[in-house]
Amino acid sequence: MIVEPEITNKHAAIFEIDANLDRLVNRIELLTHVNPQNIEKAKAGFFASKYTIDPQFRYSKLKFEPYKLHRLFFSQRLERIEDDEIRKLYQDTIYYYSNMIQCIESIGDKGKFHYNSLRIYGTPKEKDVNNAKFILHFKNEPPTVDVEKVYNAEQAKIYFEDFAKQYHFPLNIKFSTSIAADAMVSNAKQSLFLKKNAKFSKNQLQTLANHEIGVHLVTTYNGLLQPLKIFSNGLPNNVETQEGLAVFSEYMCGALTLKRLKLLSYRVLASDSLIKGYNFSDTFDLIHGQYKLNRDDAFTITMRAHRGGGFTKDRLYLSGLAKIFGRYKNNVSMDNLLTGKVSMDYENTIETLYNLGLANRITHNNHAYATCLNTNSNLDFILKNLK
Repeated sequence: MIVEPEITNKHAAIFEIDANLDRLVNRIELLTHVNPQNIEKAKAGFFASKYTIDPQFRYSKLKFEPYKLHRLFFSQRLERIEDDEIRKLYQDTIYYYSNMIQCIESIGDKGKFHYNSLRIYGTPKEKDVNNAKFILHFKNEPPTVDVEKVYNAEQAKIYFEDFAKQYHFPLNIKFSTSIAADAMVSNAKQSLFLKKNAKFSKNQLQTLANHEIGVHLVTTYNGLLQPLKIFSNGLPNNVETQEGLAVFSEYMCGALTLKRLKLLSYRVLASDSLIKGYNFSDTFDLIHGQYKLNRDDAFTITMRAHRGGGFTKDRLYLSGLAKIFGRYKNNVSMDNLLTGKVSMDYENTIETLYNLGLANRITHNNHAYATCLNTNSNLDFILKNLK
C-alpha cells in the first residue's frame, strides 16, 4: 500500500510500531493451534464408549518461543505515539495478542487454557443464554432438498471459485483434515481451507460462500490494502464483529435458516456449560441427550467448545449477529466494519485514522448487503426480538 510521504513522516512512530507488531503477529494464529489434529479418531472413540469416556485431543506443536514473543510485544515504545486515542488502540492490541500467546502456550491445560480463553472471548451473558433458549423454543422447519449433503470438497471448491469471481481478489483454496469447521479462512495465509472429507449441501455452500468469502476474505483483503497493518492483523475483540457480519451476510443473501440459528444457539449453551463446570460428556449430553440434536452435530459443537481445554469463541456468533442486525435496523452503514479485521468497539478510532490519512475507505464490499433476499418471516421475527 503506497502512502503519501508527508503522512509517513508525520506519523513515523505509528508506522514503525505498526510494522514491528506486524512481524510479531504473523507468527501466531490461535485457530491453527487450537484445532485438534485427531478429530475423527477421537470422535470414533467417544462414540464407541457410549459417550462416557471424554476424547483426548492432540494439537500441533508450538513454532515460536512464547516468553520471547511476549517480551518483544511489550518492548514497543508506545509513548512515542502522540495521539492518545491511537496510542490506546496499540496498547490494547498488545494486551490482546499477549493474551492470545498465553492461550496458545496453554493449549491442552484445561485450567489455564480456559482462563486464558475467557480473557480473549469472554463468557455468555445471561441475555445471550436467553436469546439461545428463545431461538431453540421454535419448532423445527421441514427440511428441503437444499439441505441434503450431496457435494464433496472438490465440488465445493468449484462452487467457491465461481462465487468468488464477483470479487476482485485471489481465492486460494486448500484442503485440510484438521480443521474443526467444514470451511474456514486463514487470515495469515489468505486462504480458504476446506475439510477434505466433508459433504456439503446446496444451502451450506451458499452459506459458507457468503460467510467466508463475502466477509472473512473481504475483510482480509480490505485490511491488506490499508496503510497500517493493524487492520489486517486484527484489532482487539474483532471476532464478535467479524462473525456477526458473516452470519448477517448469510441472512441478507437468503441462505440463513432456523436450523443454522439453532446451531449458533447450541454453541452458546455449550460455551455456557464450561462455566458450569461441565466436562465433554456432560456438554454432549446437554446438546444430544436433552436437546435431541443428532450425535454428529452435537459432537462437533461440544468439541469446538472443549477444544484446547475450554474455548468460548463460539459464543460470539449469536451476540455478534444481534448487534449487527440492530445496526442494520437503524440504517447504519457496515462499511467501517469491513475495512479489515476490526471491532465495533473501535469505530470512533477508525474514523480518527480516516481523518489523519491513516486509513482508507473500503475497496471490496459485501455484495449480499446490497439487497435483502431473506423471505423467512420467522427469522425476521426472531432477529428483531433478540436482546
